[in-house]
Amino acid sequence: MTDKSASFVYVTYIRTTPEKVYEAITSPEVARRYWGHENVSEWTPGAKWEHIRANEERPIEIVGKVIETDPPRRLVITWSAASKAGDPNEESRVTFDIEETDEGMVKLVVTHDQLQPGSGMEKGVSKGWPLVLSSMKSFLETGQGMDL
Repeated sequence: MTDKSASFVYVTYIRTTPEKVYEAITSPEVARRYWGHENVSEWTPGAKWEHIRANEERPIEIVGKVIETDPPRRLVITWSAASKAGDPNEESRVTFDIEETDEGMVKLVVTHDQLQPGSGMEKGVSKGWPLVLSSMKSFLETGQGMDL
């Protein structure tokens, strides 16, 4: 049995609404503007999703299934490199918890768990999520994301 005990948690506060955060994650047109990728799915439990690079070649880099949706408060998906799709030992889980605060902001908690300790995926998400979520925050607050 594979050890999948590693996890990565990132918390940020964004001056926006829960609806706009949820849309930023699930809308291909919006995600492209701050992530350089499109997240494509029907966003219903059991549906597949694809993380497609927004360039001329449009490679599908990450794939998974939608586990849970509660717009605009929560989204849970599986996460796997497209080249390792179908291998349960290579699959991890991402949970987006979106909570409106009393201060007129949104608290976004991204938990990426069920990772293999020391794996390339664990190292990649530990570097990638802070960049992506900082770019999302910048985009939602100023209209301009970072070049990722």
